[in-house]
Amino acid sequence: TDYFKRTSPSLILTLFGLNTDSSLYCREATFSGISEFAIDNTLLHAVIAECRVIKSQAEISLLRYVNQVSSRAHKAVMRAVRPGMKEYQLESLFQHVCYNEGGCRHVSYTCIAATGCNASVLHYGHAGAPNDRVIEEGDMCLFDMGGEYHCYTSDITCSFPANGKFSDEQKLIYNAVLHSSKAVTSAAKAGVPWIDMHQLAERVLLEDLKSAGLLKGDVGDMMSCHMGAVFMPHGLGHFMGCDTHDVGGYLEGCPERPKAPGVRSLRTARTLKDGMVITIEPGCYFIKHLLDEAKADPNMAKFLVIDQIAKFEKFGGVRIEDDVVITEGGVEVLTQVPREVEDIEKWMSGTDFTQLI
Repeated sequence: TDYFKRTSPSLILTLFGLNTDSSLYCREATFSGISEFAIDNTLLHAVIAECRVIKSQAEISLLRYVNQVSSRAHKAVMRAVRPGMKEYQLESLFQHVCYNEGGCRHVSYTCIAATGCNASVLHYGHAGAPNDRVIEEGDMCLFDMGGEYHCYTSDITCSFPANGKFSDEQKLIYNAVLHSSKAVTSAAKAGVPWIDMHQLAERVLLEDLKSAGLLKGDVGDMMSCHMGAVFMPHGLGHFMGCDTHDVGGYLEGCPERPKAPGVRSLRTARTLKDGMVITIEPGCYFIKHLLDEAKADPNMAKFLVIDQIAKFEKFGGVRIEDDVVITEGGVEVLTQVPREVEDIEKWMSGTDFTQLI
């Protein structure tokens, strides 16, 4: 108060506004005697949020580094995993490598170390489901974990078989998601609407599921009835930076949140710009209540090959998540982990993960 009385500002700006990702309002600064001054709490929030959407080269360097560290930690987990271990043992190894080798004292969010059916729970790993399942032979692993460095985050998901060798069914679903990821990574660049990228991811996924015999009918008709949301009930990706789900998704003047299934889960509907950092994270999950709803809906049930889908009831799911920098000509992929089936199997066949440490 004394400082402001001495300097006599005509206006004091305070930060207050809605984070459209978390639906929480930031805590506005206050001090004793604030009512004596002219205050504006409407201007600053949108300006600061937009500053966080476009990253400086220094920020990109930090994000590149924390991705390198987190990628190494994911690779250590892939090489160390064995049936019979607890999920939290792999979470612990990830945290150790991030801190021991990269100086990342914290992770960016609660680690998701999901195996088997747990992989169909999008945010598994919380206090009510604390990564405590015993990993079994034949499980698919879905590990969504990221280190944090100097308040900058990473968000990487790797999916792989617990025993190091893909079964035919695991390979089928994994490659469907990989094809979706590759399609978006190839198409994304400045000037492209993010909603178009989500729809591209859905279309490629549905085409692969149809080719594999799990779906039938016209893929365009599937898109019209939002069939993609049955298998990928989340948005394609989100901004990255000082928060894992960084701010700026639905600022005033930006496209509003879509209302249709699937795309309504997008954390932004903006057109991509040079300097944005965003995740590309398509997935395919076999979630009982969503499949039951689809079976009960005649508009969707006609596309389902029920006997084939039944084979995947306990499969769980697959997600592939990379952090990328948007550029004028495409993207820079910051994440550095094996993605092809053959590369994953080759990497996991090694026995000594300590060579990473």
